[in-house]
Amino acid sequence: MGKITGFLEIDRQDRKYAPAADRVRNYNEFVIPLGDEGTKSQAARCMNCGIPYCHNGCPVNNQIPDWNDLVYNDMWEEASRNLHSTNNFPEFTGRVCPAPCEASCTLNIEDTPVTIKTIECAIVDKAWEKGWLKPLPAAEKTGRKVAVVGGGPSGLAAAQQLARAGHAVHLFEKNAKAGGLLRYGIPDFKMEKHLIDRRIEQMEAEGVTFHYGAHIGVTQDAKQLLDSFDAVLICAGSEKSRDLPVPGRDLDGVHYAMEFLPQQNRRVGKEAPLDNKPLLAGGKHVVVIGGGDTGSDCIGTSIRQGALSVTQIEIMPKPPEKENKDLTWPNWPMKLRTSSSHQEGAERDFSVLTTAFRGEDGKVKALQCARAGADMKPVAGSEFELKADLVLLAMGFVHPVHEGMLKSLGVKLDQRGNVEANVKDYKTSIDKLFAAGDARRGQSLVVWAIREGRQAARAVDEYLMGSTTLPR
Repeated sequence: MGKITGFLEIDRQDRKYAPAADRVRNYNEFVIPLGDEGTKSQAARCMNCGIPYCHNGCPVNNQIPDWNDLVYNDMWEEASRNLHSTNNFPEFTGRVCPAPCEASCTLNIEDTPVTIKTIECAIVDKAWEKGWLKPLPAAEKTGRKVAVVGGGPSGLAAAQQLARAGHAVHLFEKNAKAGGLLRYGIPDFKMEKHLIDRRIEQMEAEGVTFHYGAHIGVTQDAKQLLDSFDAVLICAGSEKSRDLPVPGRDLDGVHYAMEFLPQQNRRVGKEAPLDNKPLLAGGKHVVVIGGGDTGSDCIGTSIRQGALSVTQIEIMPKPPEKENKDLTWPNWPMKLRTSSSHQEGAERDFSVLTTAFRGEDGKVKALQCARAGADMKPVAGSEFELKADLVLLAMGFVHPVHEGMLKSLGVKLDQRGNVEANVKDYKTSIDKLFAAGDARRGQSLVVWAIREGRQAARAVDEYLMGSTTLPR
């Protein structure tokens, strides 16, 4: 551990945000680092508890107490080696992961968990700054070829692991750049995209070949791909958005969040738009339906675009401000979470059902709503209207897109519509075809995607070579 009495002597302090009035003027990251001494002080709070639940709270099983101790003792490079032994991309998780590790920290019993996410981010940022993160190409090649379909965090993690094992890895990405939702869903003010670009450069130096604009099953034959490689790993994500089929759904101005967010990310990245109809919130009353992270991203983006007002509604009741630790710890609790985007000027309302969209001249003008009862049905007499010029549906994703690759290959799906494969060998119903990440488990966190990509890489390596030294 760091300092034996650190958790008794040092108060929890986390990164702060630049003022809202300043940060909403651009799409830059606005989190202010603690600095070396502040980070070391926070690492000293790790208390060497008998059973470090943070290990299992973290899906990639980061060795959190170990690198906290290393940071406290000013051994940053060794801390980076330790951190990267379990997580290929800690600069991603250090920015956009909700930190289930902190929820399971023993100090969270009294609401003062170690600032694990902040320390993780500081370690990897310093490692890049000092030039410690070099490409790690395999010493020997195996002569085996592996195709990875999808350039999100699961596909990137799997591709990097497989390349380091000596395989010839080809990653096929339908978009112009890799990153998946990290690039096209998560706004730049939460994670700037140069962070992805430098990892791509590292992976290219390690031997990964990237094929962009390659939409397998649409622009490129999926069966031919399967025939051309020794193994194929599907990491295509869960991109089928949940719809809201109520009267007026076809009105102009009612859109999925994933029609809205990627447009702005492409503007910031100076990419050509995919269509000629820009979706912009400037001068509009915006209503976001859905209370999760995607909804929060829509709020922050709408405010930066100059929305007149932003309201977020959620069908579920308002969660408690504080969880009952006796019932929830060390598991992830259901409680009210206020994001940086909420703090920038959004209104929130809970237990709200949208019963219809009302429009004029084919354009949406209002939502017809009602309070949701315990049975999730409208409460009689509770009807009301919300003014809206732009409605963004951010209610999550139901499963991967079936049309194209999955249908053409005839892959077996589970009862939720995801690709059926277990977490032992990640094999699908088709020989030499594997699946990992959101395409397999359903909509989830970036850290779960990285975990599955790493584990699937181990399974593919073992399938090809008969044994493997890749970590699970």
